[in-house]
Amino acid sequence: MTVILLGLGLGGFLALTVYGINPPRASLADTLALLGRSPAVPSPATGAGQGNGWASRLGQRAVPTLKALGLPTRSLRRDLAVAEVPVERFLAEKAAAFVAGFLAPSVASLLLWALTGSGLGVQVTAVGSLMTGAVLFFTPDLSVRATARQRRRELRHTLSVFLNLVVIALAGGAGIHQALADAGANPHGWGAAQLRRALTAAEVGRTNVWHELGELGARTGVQELVELAATVSLAGSEGAKIRISLEAKAAAMRTRSLAESDGAAQSATERMSLPVVVLFAGFLVFIGYPALQNVLAGL
Repeated sequence: MTVILLGLGLGGFLALTVYGINPPRASLADTLALLGRSPAVPSPATGAGQGNGWASRLGQRAVPTLKALGLPTRSLRRDLAVAEVPVERFLAEKAAAFVAGFLAPSVASLLLWALTGSGLGVQVTAVGSLMTGAVLFFTPDLSVRATARQRRRELRHTLSVFLNLVVIALAGGAGIHQALADAGANPHGWGAAQLRRALTAAEVGRTNVWHELGELGARTGVQELVELAATVSLAGSEGAKIRISLEAKAAAMRTRSLAESDGAAQSATERMSLPVVVLFAGFLVFIGYPALQNVLAGL
């Protein structure tokens, strides 16, 4: 009975760890329902209270030490900026995750000793604490990088739609500034908000809109925006050349998006075949083991 309880506890801990690393995705119906809604603007009180979780409070004291060690790295800082996660909260969560992972094997060993009278041993507990703490220490990195990767994908998709709308408006006889304003007013989501912010910054600061879009690409790590700014700057100020450049860029982005979607579908198909292969191998073992045992027993 004790072994069963310990197994259930260990399985629950592993299940919670996997759930935290890879949370379930939203259903297709919920995703489609969100497309028609305008994004809600968070209140200042909600934004200020996001960093008051138990993990942030627990690891707050370790933030200066982690900063002194050079954390986070430059690439991770860019991902944090894209994911809109404060650096202090991120480092506090890393410290709290390390503490939780470091103490988990010790607590399990104490529970095992209290129930059975024999623990896991000092060496095994120490090695398990270090390994579990190291794994959980890098768990927030995976979450932030996944969020940043998803937002960059969303920004690329929004940019493709934005360019198509701009080309249509230019073909209808609108000016470049009017076409940009009309195209930026229709899409919704985080990527559309970033594009509108760049357009507003260019309008308020009386700067080049393509320069602002290039700065947005450099800040978020979306190379397509940087290439778009460079291409349009070479095209000059003539409307016909800008339209041709934007149309070519939109076509290239559509082709790349279709190629990525096709590759993702093929990868998902290959992953779906793995459980079938494992099930077939288990069936072969289940069928062949009695026959093999009879043959070996008769020798």
